[in-house]
Amino acid sequence: MCQVLEASRSGYYEWLNREPSQRQLENEELKAKITEIYKQHSGRYGSPRIHRQLVEEGYNCNIKRVARLMSVMGLKAIQKRKFKKTTDSNHNLPLQDNLLNREFDVIQPNKVWVSDITYIPTDEGWLYLATVIDLYSRKVVGWSMNKRMTRQLVIDALNMATKNRKPEKGLIFHSDRGSQYASHDFQKELWKNGMRSSMSRKGDCWDNAVAESFFSTLKTELIYRKKYKNRNQARQDIFQYIEIYYNKIRMHSTLDYKSPENYENERKTSKLCV
Repeated sequence: MCQVLEASRSGYYEWLNREPSQRQLENEELKAKITEIYKQHSGRYGSPRIHRQLVEEGYNCNIKRVARLMSVMGLKAIQKRKFKKTTDSNHNLPLQDNLLNREFDVIQPNKVWVSDITYIPTDEGWLYLATVIDLYSRKVVGWSMNKRMTRQLVIDALNMATKNRKPEKGLIFHSDRGSQYASHDFQKELWKNGMRSSMSRKGDCWDNAVAESFFSTLKTELIYRKKYKNRNQARQDIFQYIEIYYNKIRMHSTLDYKSPENYENERKTSKLCV
């Protein structure tokens, strides 16, 4: 081997017995920590979020190094699939103007909420989920699940959000043109709470991109990885994902890699210190 490599025998044995470099030792420590974070978040984190968590925990490394080590270890975040809409806008109910107009950056809480409906497959049949998200922090402030996709599904999600947040009058509530949101009963609830109804333009998914993005994330990080025997199993998993993981732990790139609750709490603290 020494002849092939044109190296001396003494040089070969010196290389063989050489102590690992500081860089190698650091890489091994980083690889162990990266694996820990990756498992902690069930493979949901890619290099940007893992890098951010490493920095917050005091590790001195750049994102390229994290990405390279993850590639060496064969670790990558779960890939998103194409998202399918459930909206049924073929109805004769009154529609509302698009007050949101894709202004997704909101600087105060409880000024603009967005909402949507999706479905989760189980062996027992579909489970429908409606959510209400505050654009300020991307926090899911209200949600509801039912085996039927009725107007009561979205009313229950709205009522939960209203009870949790107690918004002032004038809030914009944005949704698609689905019959559940356009129904007289739902519009009455908005009016009762002093909210202004806003609806996406026909066939334009980008008008409600934040709500749809949440469902895409939920399905990628949770639903597509499971097979539910019944609706109750799905309910429990979704509850834990929203309330325990998404709102409190999961880093959101739009929020400078903070969770929705951490983002809100930090902003409250900074205002108190002014």
